[in-house]
Amino acid sequence: MSYGFEKGKIYRMPTHFGPGLGPRQGPDGRKFECKDNPKAKSISVSFLTNPQQLESFLPPNFSLFKEPIVTVTASYLKEIEWLAGRGYNTLGVSFPVKFVGEKDEARGNFLLVLWENLTDPILTGREELGFSKIYCKLPEPKIFKDKVECTASWMDFNFMSLKVSNLTPGEIPQKTEEVESEDQYLKGVLHYKYIPKTGGYPGSWGEEDVAYAVLTPEATPNRIVTSVAYGDGEINFHKARWEDMPTQYTIINAFEGLEKIKYFKATVTETVGAKDLGDQRALQ
Repeated sequence: MSYGFEKGKIYRMPTHFGPGLGPRQGPDGRKFECKDNPKAKSISVSFLTNPQQLESFLPPNFSLFKEPIVTVTASYLKEIEWLAGRGYNTLGVSFPVKFVGEKDEARGNFLLVLWENLTDPILTGREELGFSKIYCKLPEPKIFKDKVECTASWMDFNFMSLKVSNLTPGEIPQKTEEVESEDQYLKGVLHYKYIPKTGGYPGSWGEEDVAYAVLTPEATPNRIVTSVAYGDGEINFHKARWEDMPTQYTIINAFEGLEKIKYFKATVTETVGAKDLGDQRALQ
């Protein structure tokens, strides 16, 4: 007798062993509050670039919004409850966009790609949430006096270096209550979820099974900023050959080719708390 799927439970492959465990579904279906975890350190470097270069990255119904500012953020997460106290690291690249669909309108940063150094959050984030997550090696940052240095690599090819110098402590922003906006558009981080269709008949490869915009709402009431510092940032993606990164070299070279017109102040932010991203929604 074959198994069935329980209504209201989250599944992912392999489905044969019951509902999948992860950040939105723990043992016995428990939820994770994310109030005292994770503890995170995020290093962000932003620069002004050529808007025409960014337009080539836009999916359907997306357009640039405000200034063409690219932000590269390396984050280091620890003490994550859904991983039983373990952590992982991420590297994301984003810029501000506007989405206008048949029913929804949204504005926020478009997360082009999010590298992570652990399989579990990659799978749960791609299949369930629609994040453009892929793998790379992300060692802990080097911190010495007023300098921070981050690197990223794939199979020993170092494809990114991020540096912040002349760091000085800043004032911790005061947490404000959420105020309902009069704007008609949604706010948060935008993504484009795409899953290809499995072939089975001639010419079927290359078609999509799923393709739509997704929003991570900006409200994160559990997150508390514990420290912030500002400095001078620099970001470099290192040109790759197909031989260096067979499945990712086009991504790296697209970022390496972005014009850097001017840098803005870099930030190093430490936070506690987050959310399980159960408020993630598809846009229409």
